[in-house]
Amino acid sequence: MELLTVRQVAAMLKLSTRQVFKLSTSGRLPEPVKLARSTRWRESDIARWIESGCDMSEYAARRQAVSHDA
Repeated sequence: MELLTVRQVAAMLKLSTRQVFKLSTSGRLPEPVKLARSTRWRESDIARWIESGCDMSEYAARRQAVSHDA
């Protein structure tokens, strides 16, 4: 089992690390593994999530709405 850093997940999803953490805290990403002060994701969980469609359109729409409200 390989554990991925936030940078590795961000690269896989073509997102920033901040966006990965936002997706994670909102429950949109598979549950991370906490190791002391580190956060990691199982590569198999992320791959399965991507294969299942990982529809982030709702997240993107919310982000766009927030930026327009500012």
